Amino acid sequence: MTELTDKEWISRLSKIDFSYQPIVNIHTGNAFGFEALLRNHRTAGFCSIANVFDQAYHQGILHQVDLFLRRKAFKKFAEFKGNDHIKLFYNLDNRLFDTNDYSQGNTAEMLGKYGYSLDDICFEISEKHQFSCHMQVLKVLDTYRKQGYKIAVDDCGAGFSGLQLLYHTEPDYIKIDLFFIQNLENDPKKRLVVSTIVNMAHFMGSLVIAEGVEAIDEYLLCKEIGCDMIQGYFVQKPQINLGRLKKRYPSIEQISKNDRRNGAHKDRSLISNQISYIQPVYSDCSITRLFDQFREGGESNYYPVINQYDEPVGVIRESAFKEYIFSKFGRQLLENPSLGKDISRFVKKIPIADIHSSVEKLIETYTQFNNNEGLIMVENMKYIGILSTNSLLRIINEKNLTLARNQNPLTKLPGNTMIHEYFSKSLSDFSSVYHLIYFDFDNFKPFNDTYGFRNGDRLILMFADLLKKMGLYKVRFVGHIGGDDFFLGVKNSESNKISDEMNRLANQFKENAESFYDPKTVEQGFLVAKNRDGQTKQMPLMSISVAILELPKVTLRNCSIEKAANIIAGLKKEAKHSRTGIVFANIMEILDPGSIQLLEQNTKEVSQKPMTDNLVEFKIT
Repeated sequence: MTELTDKEWISRLSKIDFSYQPIVNIHTGNAFGFEALLRNHRTAGFCSIANVFDQAYHQGILHQVDLFLRRKAFKKFAEFKGNDHIKLFYNLDNRLFDTNDYSQGNTAEMLGKYGYSLDDICFEISEKHQFSCHMQVLKVLDTYRKQGYKIAVDDCGAGFSGLQLLYHTEPDYIKIDLFFIQNLENDPKKRLVVSTIVNMAHFMGSLVIAEGVEAIDEYLLCKEIGCDMIQGYFVQKPQINLGRLKKRYPSIEQISKNDRRNGAHKDRSLISNQISYIQPVYSDCSITRLFDQFREGGESNYYPVINQYDEPVGVIRESAFKEYIFSKFGRQLLENPSLGKDISRFVKKIPIADIHSSVEKLIETYTQFNNNEGLIMVENMKYIGILSTNSLLRIINEKNLTLARNQNPLTKLPGNTMIHEYFSKSLSDFSSVYHLIYFDFDNFKPFNDTYGFRNGDRLILMFADLLKKMGLYKVRFVGHIGGDDFFLGVKNSESNKISDEMNRLANQFKENAESFYDPKTVEQGFLVAKNRDGQTKQMPLMSISVAILELPKVTLRNCSIEKAANIIAGLKKEAKHSRTGIVFANIMEILDPGSIQLLEQNTKEVSQKPMTDNLVEFKIT
C-alpha cells in the first residue's frame, strides 16, 4: 500500500462528498435524523469507501482523516438543518479509538462553529468491524455519552460480538441490519430475529431503527413488530443534493393511518387517557437542585429526565440519593467537584414506547422490564408522560370489555361495528387493492329446523374455523355479521388467487357440511323439510353463496358506503341464484365515469337484474 503525502491526502479528501438519507418516525413520517454517507470515493482515487479508512489507518492518521471528513459532513448538513432539531448520524470507524493520533474535544469545536448542539449528533459504531481493544472503545464511548452525544449501534445482527457490544454500550439507538429487513414478510426466521432485537432494545431503553426498508410489506411488518424508525429506499434514497431532502415525509404518515392490522389506531384514545404527566427534569439539571427536590419530598419518588429537545433520557430515582439525603454532609458531598456537575451517573434507562403503539405491544414491552415506574411515553420521540403499571391494567381491562362488546358471542369474531370500520376504510384507501367477500349459507333453515340449533351453531363454528385457517393472504380481516352471514376482507391479493381460494373454500364447506346430515339424507342428496312458506318439500343440501367485490388501486373512487352496500346486496342476490354460487364484480367497472349518475338512478335495480357485463361466475369444481 503506497503511502500518500499530506498534500495528496488533502487533494483527495477535498473531492469526497456526502449524501444524506432520512431516518423517519415510523408512525408520522417526520424526519428524526439523517445519516451522512460518504460519496465520490472513486473520483478521489480510492477503490472503495473502506479503502479510504484502511489507507488512513495504515498510515497512522485515521483520526486526522476522520476529523477532516467529519467537519465536511457537519458543514454541509448545517445548510439543510438550519435552526431545526434534526439529528445527524455520523459513522465512526471502530479502529479510530486505538490510534496514536486520537485526541478529544475536536467535535465540540465543530458544533459551535456550525450551529449544532450535543443532542444534534449521534455517532454510529458498527458490528461489522472488529474491535482491537474493547475496553478502550467502551472508555471512549462512555466519554462521548457523558459529554451528551448520542450513540447508535449500526448493522445490528451482522456481527458475532453484537450482544456484548449492546450489553456494554447501552446505545441510544439500535439499527437492525438490512439483511434481516429484506424479504422480511416471507421469512419467519427473520421476523423472529427482528422481533427479538426490538424487544431487547426496548428492554434496555433503546429505540430501534430498521435499515434497508424498500417495500411497503417490509415497512408494515417493521411497524407491526414495534420498530420506532425506518431508513431505506422506501422513504428516500441518499441524496447529495440537499434540496431534495425533506423534514417530513407525509406518505409514511398516510400509509400508517391506513394500516389497521394491529388495531393501534383504536387504542390511542384509550392509552392517552391513562398517561400521567410527571414533571421531568432536564439532563443539565444540577445535582444539588435535584437533591433538594427529593429531600423536600413530593408526590413522586422519581423524575423522568429529558434533554433540551424533550427527548427522554431515562429516570432518576429517589433511592439513588438516599445515602446523601440521610447523611449530615450529603449536600456537601454532592457539591464535590470530583463527582461531576451533571446528573448523568444517576440516570437509569427504562422502556420507551410510542403513543401510536398497540396495547398488545405496550404490554409486551412492559412485561420484559421489571420496574416500578412503567413506560415512558413519547410522541414524535418527545416525552409526553408516564404509563404506570396500574394504568396498563386499566387499559387491558377496558380493551377486553370493548372487544367483548364488538365480538360475535358464538364465534368470537369481530362483529358488525368492526366490519363496518373495515368496509369504510377500504373504500377510502386508493393505494391498495381490496376484495370484500360476503358469505351466506344456502338452505341453512331446513337444516336448523331438522337437526336443531345446537347443530346449527356447530356448523357456523365449523365455517368460522375454515375462514380462520385460510393461509393464502398476508393481510386479511375475518368478521361474523350474524347467523350464517360472514365477511372476509383481503388486501393486496390477485383476483385469480381469490377465485381459486373461494372455490376451494366452497368445496370444503360443502364436503364438511354433509357430515352434519344423517347418512340416508346424504345418500339421497336432499332433505325433506318445510320451506319458508311452511310447505314440505325436498330441499337441497347446504352449500354456500359467495359475493366478491373488488376495489382496485385508483386515484379516486367516487363511491359512498351506501352505494357500495347496494352493489354488494345485488351481488349477494346474484350469487344465490347463480349456477355456481360465486360471483365477482369490479367496482370500477360498475362505477364507470360515464355511468355514475345512471347507477345512482338504478341502485334499486341492481339486486333485481343480472349485471352481466360486470359480473363473473366462478365455476365450482
